Amino acid sequence: MTRHKPKIVWLQAITCNGNTHSLLSSNSSRFELFLNSFDLFYHPSLTTDTSLDDVINLKNIDFLLIEGAITSNSDYFTISGNNVLDLLIKLANKASYIISVGSCASFGGVHSKFEEDITIKGVPNYLNDLQLENLKQKIINLTGCPVHPEWILQTLFTLKNNKKILLDDKQRPKEIYYGLAHHGCTRNEYFEWKVEAKSFGLKEGCLFYEQGCRGPMTHSNCNRVLWNDVNTKTRAGMPCIGCTEFDFPRENMLETKKNIGIPTQVPLGINKRAYLTITGVAKTFKIDRLNNKLINKEEYENS
Repeated sequence: MTRHKPKIVWLQAITCNGNTHSLLSSNSSRFELFLNSFDLFYHPSLTTDTSLDDVINLKNIDFLLIEGAITSNSDYFTISGNNVLDLLIKLANKASYIISVGSCASFGGVHSKFEEDITIKGVPNYLNDLQLENLKQKIINLTGCPVHPEWILQTLFTLKNNKKILLDDKQRPKEIYYGLAHHGCTRNEYFEWKVEAKSFGLKEGCLFYEQGCRGPMTHSNCNRVLWNDVNTKTRAGMPCIGCTEFDFPRENMLETKKNIGIPTQVPLGINKRAYLTITGVAKTFKIDRLNNKLINKEEYENS
């Protein structure tokens, strides 16, 4: 007997397609399990045997995934001639679960900065107040720019098996977003002793003090569930830009905003006075090991 495979409809609104690229970069065995466990009925970039009309004619949708921000203004964006918001509401009324994939779908993201269209917003801004009779769970936000592919798969499998998923106050799965990008960062010892990175792309130094790293105040497990099972931004020498938070994107993301030499925002959960005290104590020590290159150029040349 063939088991029922939950039907997935993936709607792309105002998007750069980054979350689709991310999904395609998921672990190959996990992606194969995903395809064997779900019916990817429609994705405008990936499926070829179904059309948007086929989706509109569906009676029920198990999982409606939306990538990209939503606008109610047809002068700026439509999907096959359809008003985006009207289409979203039409599909949302058929869905058992709705997942906003990425920061644009969740909060509006970079597209909401477009001043000519003030109706560009995230999916929950439009749907949270509607009475969606088929919905079994509050709308789920998978924030990130792009979202980590494993977060998509983990959320889908959790809902498939458990029917519910615990959410935080931003409607994100707590299991994924309970910690900070700072947790698991290989630069934490540099952070503790206030040893700053001199530039981007280095193995040494903390990126918080000069390079604008948002790891200590960004909810994400990026440094514990690695990208491509290999790496993260901070491990590659680039700062976390806080792309999972509601205020992304911010201006001047690659520099630390300061007031009289003090970061205007300190790590989450600590008051500024306590942070400055700890920082002052740490900076009175100099640990030679942390101030030296981990791998010298001469070692490469002599190897």
